[in-house]
Amino acid sequence: MGIDRNARLAIAPMMDWTDRHCRFFHRQLSAQALLYTEMVTAAAVIHGDRDRLLGFDAAEHPVALQLGGSEPAELAEAARIGAAMGYDEINLNVGCPSDRVQSGCFGAVLMQRPGLVADCVAAMIAAQGVEVTVKCRIGVDDQVPEEILPRFLETVSAAGVRRFAIHARKAWLQGLSPKENREIPPLDYPLVHRMKRAFPHLHLSVNGGIVSLDEAEAQLAAGMDGVMIGRAAYHAPWEILGAADARIFGARPPCADPAEAVEAMRPYIARHLAGGGRLHAVTRHMLGLFAGRPGARGWRRILSERGPREGAGLEVLDAALAEVARLAA
Repeated sequence: MGIDRNARLAIAPMMDWTDRHCRFFHRQLSAQALLYTEMVTAAAVIHGDRDRLLGFDAAEHPVALQLGGSEPAELAEAARIGAAMGYDEINLNVGCPSDRVQSGCFGAVLMQRPGLVADCVAAMIAAQGVEVTVKCRIGVDDQVPEEILPRFLETVSAAGVRRFAIHARKAWLQGLSPKENREIPPLDYPLVHRMKRAFPHLHLSVNGGIVSLDEAEAQLAAGMDGVMIGRAAYHAPWEILGAADARIFGARPPCADPAEAVEAMRPYIARHLAGGGRLHAVTRHMLGLFAGRPGARGWRRILSERGPREGAGLEVLDAALAEVARLAA
């Protein structure tokens, strides 16, 4: 169906990171991987600046909108708006453990209320025609994942969701920061693998702690339908996305090397600058492009120091690229 093939490798929604500039850049590295927005609350979609919150470039397809919320009618309206904007998927966040999300009764706290999640996704599905998916945890706090996760999948899939991305860690709603919740609770990949065997009709992706394409390929070989990678893809985008089309999808990548990816970004950056945008809004997402390669430090230094300056333009990009060439020589 639809974008199932693209979901073999997805880049996780990450607050303050996976904005439209980040996604356009990632798309220059992989034509195949499924990209996600940052989480946007349903209320913000309905009442906020839709172009600022939801606008995206057509080149980003396939791209999914991740919503946060727990009120079925509100989520249904936000899903309808997202579908009308052209998103390829509408995803409900049932995994974020931040205090702000908990206070709004959405995110990971919803693992405790699978019936409410089912009501939410049913309303979202009924409101529009784009596929609705869920990103969740294996449980929260003192829940027993072996008990709660299959019950959650059964309840929510009965409401019409076919595709889930499962972060293979619990979330601790008290006592751990969002960063700690990404690192401290132990990973349980075998449990997620068992869920795939128990629910063979569902499309299940695994998320959490996966930092290389070798690991992604191992998860696919273990029977998972897809793999979702977050921070590793952001910090070393060429290592993950630059090689993904060939290794994961058996397709030709858009760019042959990082320098070619920089050139591919040039017209986009020029348009952004001509519209009054700041260089750093785009180039901050490109700092890791040469990670692990000669010249990476010089690239990061020039973009970090000069990119945020008032009036910074493409000459900063040229200087950073020249520094890479000099140090790699």
